[in-house]
Amino acid sequence: MMDAMSLLVTVTVVFYILSTMGYFGYLFLQREFWQKLGYGLLGAGFFCHSLLLGYAFVHFGSLPAHNLHQTLLLVGWAVTGFFLVFQYRFQVKVMGIYAAPLAAFVMIVSSRLPVEPAQVQAHFRSFWLIFHVVVILLGEAAFAMACGVGILYLVQEYAIKNKKRGFFYRRLPSLELLDTTGYACIVFGFTLLTVGLIGGFLYAKTVWGRFWSGDPKEIWSGIMWLFYAALLHERLTVGWRGRKSAIMSIVGFVVLLFTFLGVNVFLKGHHGEFTQW
Repeated sequence: MMDAMSLLVTVTVVFYILSTMGYFGYLFLQREFWQKLGYGLLGAGFFCHSLLLGYAFVHFGSLPAHNLHQTLLLVGWAVTGFFLVFQYRFQVKVMGIYAAPLAAFVMIVSSRLPVEPAQVQAHFRSFWLIFHVVVILLGEAAFAMACGVGILYLVQEYAIKNKKRGFFYRRLPSLELLDTTGYACIVFGFTLLTVGLIGGFLYAKTVWGRFWSGDPKEIWSGIMWLFYAALLHERLTVGWRGRKSAIMSIVGFVVLLFTFLGVNVFLKGHHGEFTQW
């Protein structure tokens, strides 16, 4: 079983690395062939990635999130899947230089971690756990994409303000398009985060008999929710757009990373089993 999973992991990583090369070819050469190649290779990697997770699900009989190795497999899948839809919808093709390397990096890190999972507990088979984890990770993938868009926005804004219409200016989308797509990613991510947290409350009720236990992960998830809620509120009421929105998208992603991994490492709690290694 592990040999088959290792093979699928290797094939997926190879596809993601080749996709990264394709997107960088597109960045430097600006030929549509390289973008289509990068997108196609990423799609092929996503297909293999989905087979990997499906195989693991059938083998373990539960969501493959028993340790950091498996959880990162889910993270890489969510990032790739969201980007494929993102590019199809918004046609911000150059974002592949951010998404493809990110997916490859997550998968490479995952492949270097211990593979053997912890003992499968009955609650890992809960519908609400599966729903909670998958929806939350897709929402966080949307926030990751918003962070990438924010970075590109700042790069493009710098080029325009300093009248350095060189390499990046000619290759990046307009500030208006970047601002619009970044906002869409945050709206989508916030919606999924909200739905995913509701699923988490229902899961907690079925397992521990209460919706809220004050676990550090729950507290920081609430902080993350409030952060993005404030960002959306300020955009709609005060008009936070452009540079300010881009910076806050990047800051929000830092908060997300701490919530995802830092909390489990430094603060512990009953969510720690998902990221142990």
